[in-house]
Amino acid sequence: MDRYIARELTLPFFFGVGAFSSIGISIGALFELIRRVTESGLAVTLAIQIFALKLPEFIVLAFPMSTLLSTMMTYSRLSSDSELIALRGCGVSVRRIIAPAVVLSMLVTGLTFLFNELITPAANYQAAITLEQALNSERPPFQERNIFYQEFQPASDNSDAQELKRLFYARRFDGETMYGLTILDFSQKGLNQVVSSEAATWDFGKNTWNFYNGTIYVVSPDGSFRNIVTFDNQELQLPRTPLDLASRTKNDTEMNIAEATRQLDLVRKSGDERSIRRWETRIQQKYALPFVCVVFGLVGASIGVRPQRTSKATSFGVSIVIIFGYYLLSFITNAMGEVGFLSPFLAAWLPTLLGSVAGVFLLLKASR
Repeated sequence: MDRYIARELTLPFFFGVGAFSSIGISIGALFELIRRVTESGLAVTLAIQIFALKLPEFIVLAFPMSTLLSTMMTYSRLSSDSELIALRGCGVSVRRIIAPAVVLSMLVTGLTFLFNELITPAANYQAAITLEQALNSERPPFQERNIFYQEFQPASDNSDAQELKRLFYARRFDGETMYGLTILDFSQKGLNQVVSSEAATWDFGKNTWNFYNGTIYVVSPDGSFRNIVTFDNQELQLPRTPLDLASRTKNDTEMNIAEATRQLDLVRKSGDERSIRRWETRIQQKYALPFVCVVFGLVGASIGVRPQRTSKATSFGVSIVIIFGYYLLSFITNAMGEVGFLSPFLAAWLPTLLGSVAGVFLLLKASR
């Protein structure tokens, strides 16, 4: 029975992977690549290469949806052909009947996690680099212009609010030296400093910044200049974080969990609560996404085993509705997590938890 149901689940699953990933990559990448070929002169061979590199991102998104489609189509077909009635007449429980679907969804969960950690981030980054090289705008391994860093501290009125502690701006960066720097320092109570410098480098031995050809303006609380100091070379004890941030150009879709965690550590040094929440939510999403396969497998199987006579087209339509509802809820909770209404953990896991509760409820109802 297990081998038979597993065979029945396999074909719809691969059909779903092909269908959903084709739809996703057509909307998310193919149309844009065609536009690049026709308008920007992107070579067709490079467009095909970029297309192949973007494919893992959409395949991994198709895994949960394909799990839902395959379980719903398979068990609906078994129910329509009265095969489930025969199995239950032999004393086989509903929970035992859907066991192959749960095992399949767990295997797909592991496969999704491997894709998200080992394949998809590297492929996305390589696709971005390949496209930029082809368009003569190769992205260096660091941010070249407008390095902007804000560091926050608790408000002086002892409230939960944050206030700006230090603002760091560099007009240009060549990988070693920053040029055209302006630093606003509000870290000392009642005394503000403005540092303007032509260039600055980081001294790894002393863990300090070396500023060259600049001026330090010390501003009194009443807004007047208390002191002005010009210098040729000045060491300043400022955080290294701007250099670390300038050295990273990947976005969250191009990072695995370890890389995203390192990025979160950098952002935490700034004290920017909104950015911290955003990265915490993104990391939790990377953990939560694979387990959607288990939720969809349980929900699809529980709906499919109910006595009914539905076509494959109906199963496909119901799957689309469930998928749309789940990802809409996920989008809403993630937005709530980023603004602080929900914790990052709850924002990422709430749709999965609600889906699990719905799956268990449907299973118990179908078992009666």
